[in-house]
Amino acid sequence: MNRLRSGWAWWVRAWNSPGHERYTALLIGKSVLAATVSWWVAHDLLRATSPAFAPFSAVLIMNVTLSRSVWQALRYAAAVTVGVGIQAAVGFVAGPDLFAFVVVAFIALWIGQWPALGEQRSQVATAAFFAFSTYASATTTAAKASQLGQIILLVLIGCGVGLLVNLCIAPPLRYRSAEQGLHALAAEIEYLLDDMADGLCSGNVDAERAEQWRRAGERVQTAVGQARAGLSTAENSLPFNPRRLLPAHRGYLTFDRYRQTVNALERAVYQLGSLTRALGRWRETENTYSYAPVLKTYADFAESLRDIAHVIAELDSDTLTEQAQQMCELAATAQEALQKVLGAAQEAELPLADISRPYGVLVVEASRLMEEFQNTCNVLMDTAED
Repeated sequence: MNRLRSGWAWWVRAWNSPGHERYTALLIGKSVLAATVSWWVAHDLLRATSPAFAPFSAVLIMNVTLSRSVWQALRYAAAVTVGVGIQAAVGFVAGPDLFAFVVVAFIALWIGQWPALGEQRSQVATAAFFAFSTYASATTTAAKASQLGQIILLVLIGCGVGLLVNLCIAPPLRYRSAEQGLHALAAEIEYLLDDMADGLCSGNVDAERAEQWRRAGERVQTAVGQARAGLSTAENSLPFNPRRLLPAHRGYLTFDRYRQTVNALERAVYQLGSLTRALGRWRETENTYSYAPVLKTYADFAESLRDIAHVIAELDSDTLTEQAQQMCELAATAQEALQKVLGAAQEAELPLADISRPYGVLVVEASRLMEEFQNTCNVLMDTAED
């Protein structure tokens, strides 16, 4: 019953709102349609001996973006053509015996290492093996040539039907993927900064807390990769897509702001990693806690950066101007908090030059973090005004 409820909830989300569930359901539906049409053409119209090649090809090249579908279709068709060509060249010379199979396998697997074929490299050998089986079962030379040519024809039919279905039925325009990836990255940064502020303010920077920050830092690093993947998906959804020409979408088809923002946040993530390591060292090596007021100002600074990350985590292209202005105001507050950190460090006469103690790193990373967050605010403000 739990699985049924979970499955029903999944379909409800797919029906009610755009997102991963709807995209997945749409991709499945289009794949079913493309496979069915390909099978009908291959089996009912052409009476092909191996009609399964067509629906298999249609499903294989179906992708979340049209440009990727086109590239997958070209590479897959090339791989199959090469594989069948190898079998034809060897088969008609050596015949369908074991020695010929060894030669076909060697050549196909060797050519299958060609990087230009990308993910479809393995299909060279697969096509060659299927072609060998088809060749061996045919009884006449004409039948052998016909069967090998039919394999290539069925693959082309499947690829063509798959591309046509993907183009004509809700062609995927995933410009929101860039925004969603940025949301996830900023949310992870917000969580880490919030926990750091809480720990610094309360003085709770024990080994367990430091390890918790280290794990959170690893999640942030993973979120950087996911944000870049979302940006790549958004950019790849534009080529060949007729929906990009519609007036409703034209304002969302530039991604420079997201790329620059992700770049700035990625640099901030590296600074956060250095910062968490320095805080861990402080807890391990510090014998006196007379510098607690400095850490309190550091906690206030982390809170001010957390507020900026919170706005980024809710960024929306439709309200970007207002959000960018809010971020600039928060950045001014963070700059003031940074100055308090620097002032408190001077008043407490922190041993900044002592490389055996982490205070110098803490102050330097605070300045670098502020620089990257300020850069993020400036980028979003500039692009919102364009």
